Amino acid sequence: METGFLALVIFLGFIALWLIFYFIPMGMWFSALVSGVHISLLQLVLMRWRKVPPSIIVSSMIESTKAGLRLNPNELEAHYLAGGNVTSVVHALVSAQKANIMLDFKMATAIDLAGRDVFEAVQMSVNPKVINTPPVAAVAKDGIQLIAKARVTVRANIKQLVGGAGEETVLARVGEGIVSSIGSAESHKIVLENPDSISRVVLDKGLDAGTAFEILSIDIADIDVGKNIGAQLQMDQAEADKNIAQAKAEERRAMAVALEQENKAKAQDARAKVILAEAEVPLAMAEAFRNGNLGIMDYYKMKNVMADTQMRESIATPQKK
Repeated sequence: METGFLALVIFLGFIALWLIFYFIPMGMWFSALVSGVHISLLQLVLMRWRKVPPSIIVSSMIESTKAGLRLNPNELEAHYLAGGNVTSVVHALVSAQKANIMLDFKMATAIDLAGRDVFEAVQMSVNPKVINTPPVAAVAKDGIQLIAKARVTVRANIKQLVGGAGEETVLARVGEGIVSSIGSAESHKIVLENPDSISRVVLDKGLDAGTAFEILSIDIADIDVGKNIGAQLQMDQAEADKNIAQAKAEERRAMAVALEQENKAKAQDARAKVILAEAEVPLAMAEAFRNGNLGIMDYYKMKNVMADTQMRESIATPQKK
């Protein structure tokens, strides 16, 4: 019984000792003390209660102190509670100091809370980054398409990281500048002979205004000749003109056919009237004979005239072979 009670006491003692060392981080306090960081033990205990890891704050304070920076632990706690990355901010401040880049704690925390990697931004300020643009297609004035690829060397602009546009905007502006430069060239051969002219024109446009980067150089990595857009457009126009001409010709043919059918109908109507008139001639002649208005000699003379007229018509009309 006594043995079990003693084991329970020892177990509870270990738990109590663990709780004491958890809420009172003596090791961290001593490490900070020997590193020249002045932070009270009570402040470390309160960090536990505020759900702030003391290890992050202490290690960041030690790093900044060794680098010659004086940071306030309360400000580091506030940045952590705001959702910031304390370690990245301290790394960025130390790197900026070593590289003689003007960056204070307020600016660094603002960049970090804006969603950008402040440490990567400082590294990019020291070591510029190269961005490869996607293939950009443009057409010169002679109608030849050129496909260009560029390498844009950029450096982070610390002052514009908060509220400045990102890489996508830089790539879009560079692509627009390449299209404008190629489109203003009189011939694609001029662009192929002097590709650096594109870089000069694009750089003069100030495409990095309002962005988080500073464009150092734009180098044309590759230019390929694409389609003959001018010839293709002319072919398409010629095809469209041909279709229009065919449609108009078909319209005229349909109108001619309709006119021919109308003339045939009129001719048939005229022939029908002639036949009707010829059918009335014998009746009129018979009536003239009965009334004594037409004699036999007059009738023979009329027949002779009709026969002579038929003979003349047969002579004038060519015979079909």
